[in-house]
Amino acid sequence: MNDLTERFEQDRPHLRAVAYRMLGSLSEAEDAVQETWLRADRADTGDVENLTGWLTTVVARVCLNLLRSRETRREDPFETLLSDPVASADAGGEPERESELADSVGLALLVVLDTLAPAERLAFVLHDLFAVPFDDIAPMIERSPAAVRQLASRARRRVKGTTPAPAADLALRRRVVDAFLAATRGGDFDALVTLLHPDVVLRADRAVVPSAEPIVIRGADTVAKGAMAATGRAQFTGTALIDGCVGLAMAPRGRLRLVLTFTITDGKITEIDVIAERDRLGELELAVPED
Repeated sequence: MNDLTERFEQDRPHLRAVAYRMLGSLSEAEDAVQETWLRADRADTGDVENLTGWLTTVVARVCLNLLRSRETRREDPFETLLSDPVASADAGGEPERESELADSVGLALLVVLDTLAPAERLAFVLHDLFAVPFDDIAPMIERSPAAVRQLASRARRRVKGTTPAPAADLALRRRVVDAFLAATRGGDFDALVTLLHPDVVLRADRAVVPSAEPIVIRGADTVAKGAMAATGRAQFTGTALIDGCVGLAMAPRGRLRLVLTFTITDGKITEIDVIAERDRLGELELAVPED
């Protein structure tokens, strides 16, 4: 193993971490890291003083190009999700690894990052998450350091959200929603029923199934049975602030597919709204909940 190969393998976890936060997809991140290796192998790196910094710049440029190409071909229709192997519980080890990685990074963060313009995402990820100086980021996107600072600041506001969350019952709502997600992921029917009001109402728009008309389901047992059918997709669902309130966002490969908003009264879930129509999703403000 030559020196460059050894150094690259040492930096591979860091490069994968950068690429995953830039792209939100493990497979795309792995492809970006591989492309970075090919470029490094062809380049003359003998005089590079900070090889990790140089490799970070290369993988960031690769990811930026992928993000820009993605902008021209936004996600497939929601209907394809039902056959998406990443959203399937039976697709083997790779979906499990992707799910674990999304949890470790924060699925809400990946969802918000996916709403940013490519330059904003690069500025925020590199500076705020990996402490790359603005002076080093500026040449990647042909902007001044001051302009890059503004991009990162704008992205930071999106991540934090501008809609004030109700502080009084936010912790309670977070516990209930987290418990709902845990029970759904674990296929724990009884735990779900205990979280639901006996007369709970679930409404799902036409893009969720899809169906000709919106769906309305009533009763704790019926709603819990429906949640059991979504156990596989729950692996790619995480807690997020939705218009300032705690809810759930489902986002395989970091790309938002649907959200669940909850009405909680006296610690019980009384209403669930499932939103998948793109126009409706576009009207929502999603942010990262504080731990």
